Amino acid sequence: MASRSLWRTRTKLAVVATAFCGGAATVAVATSEDPANSLKLCTAVPLRLLRDSVTAASIAFDYEYSLWGLPEGSSERQRIKHEVHLRSARKLQELCFRNGGIYIKLGQHIGQLEYLVPEEYVRTMRESMLNKCPVSSYEQVCEVFKKELGETPDKVFNEFDPVPIASASLAQVHVAHTHDGQKVAVKVQHTHMTDTAAADHATVELIVNTLHWFFPSFDYRWLVDEMRESLPKELDFLTEAKNSEKCLENFRKLSPHIADYVYAPQVHWNLSTSRLLTMEFMDGAQVNDVKTIQKLGIQPQEVAKLVSQAFAEMMFKHGFVHCDPHAANIIIRPLPSSKWNIFAKRKPQLVLLDHGLYKELDFSTKFNYAKLWRALIFSDAKAIKETSVKLGAGEDLYALFAGILTMRPWNRVIDPAVDHLVIKGSDSDRSELQMYASQYFPQISELLRRLPRVILLMLKTNDCLRAVNNALLQGSSLETFLIIGKVSSEAVIEAKRLQSKSLLHRLNIWLEEILVEARLLGMQLALWLLQLRKTLAWST
Repeated sequence: MASRSLWRTRTKLAVVATAFCGGAATVAVATSEDPANSLKLCTAVPLRLLRDSVTAASIAFDYEYSLWGLPEGSSERQRIKHEVHLRSARKLQELCFRNGGIYIKLGQHIGQLEYLVPEEYVRTMRESMLNKCPVSSYEQVCEVFKKELGETPDKVFNEFDPVPIASASLAQVHVAHTHDGQKVAVKVQHTHMTDTAAADHATVELIVNTLHWFFPSFDYRWLVDEMRESLPKELDFLTEAKNSEKCLENFRKLSPHIADYVYAPQVHWNLSTSRLLTMEFMDGAQVNDVKTIQKLGIQPQEVAKLVSQAFAEMMFKHGFVHCDPHAANIIIRPLPSSKWNIFAKRKPQLVLLDHGLYKELDFSTKFNYAKLWRALIFSDAKAIKETSVKLGAGEDLYALFAGILTMRPWNRVIDPAVDHLVIKGSDSDRSELQMYASQYFPQISELLRRLPRVILLMLKTNDCLRAVNNALLQGSSLETFLIIGKVSSEAVIEAKRLQSKSLLHRLNIWLEEILVEARLLGMQLALWLLQLRKTLAWST
């Protein structure tokens, strides 16, 4: 009876919402200065809303009906719940592909939320959303070219491959050769994005607000706000081009010691517009393609260390952060100036792609985020609480915030052991994380509601980097955490120096720097001893 009532409620919701949008569409078309475009928008909204509502109702009914009467904690309930999770994840996957655009980006984000959604959703989205996005036809590509450059691709370029080598949520990439013989990658925005972006935003906003009305603990209105702010920037490829140049400039000025190891493709400005981006073509391996990386003579653990250092420098020193570092956006190639060493190995270079989504951290946020990570690395419970509160987590949810950042329970976060944050990537580790995600879902939702949007994007970046590390190392490593501890400590010391006004204050900073260096050295020695012990155990 309860499940039937639930089904009826959601069916009514879908009908009423769709009828409401249909009436609003008529008014919008009649009063618009561009009726043709408004008609396109207003016909898209009800259709997307209907798909969203039917999918949401189907998933909700499946959970209620399939789990009805099964005792909590029973093996039968766990088995059925796994099956429902899998079915529901596939329904959500199908919805994302049918709607396209923003929905693909949402699916990609779900694929990173290990601390919030069941593993079945994470795995389904990760396997499909990065490499199986919808593709625009060559005719649609030509339409974009004519609008942006006044000519078709075969006139603009000497050669242009009509079959894209990659397709993402907002655009696809084609290989071309300029008239002077340079090989380039041409990023072409999907033709429907301009027409459907507003419709996608409207339907997502309505669904999220309605779900929050029915289920107050499900509060993802912050996601709608973030989409409203970030999507126009991501749809402007000239902004992306400027971001890529600013990223490299920051490394040259603020992190010269690793500037040569981080690269972004050069932009061909004369062949780029807000919907077309022509860049230097880059060869290399995706960061999660371990076999190809090894074939290039590069060690995966060296890649993991470089990724950790590059993003730590961006977050804690530059304050200008690439917020979408999933596997398809990071390419690894041998450092052009490096040669094979005696062990037949080469140094890696990190090539960053897709610079559409960046966040700028103000001084206070950058300083406190660096202090928080230093405290996490050093198991400093007092500093973790103080900085978490300053970043918006509150005195009641600071431990949960630390757990989401590290994917470790609080007792492990404050464990003084040198490898207290290391995740081995085992099944027991994953099941532990899923248990915590299920147990603390309302608190996690409340925490995400509280945190500033810039910190939410840092969480997204953190999730992407964790997935990259897991692919490279089957977990995480103490070395990468030591790098984060070193860079965050340097950033905190430098920020304090900038604020110092007295000789005594500068002396205190100098003493703090010595103590931090000593602590990091101690952790490094502990790491070497652990590695030596493993080597000796393996040899015997």
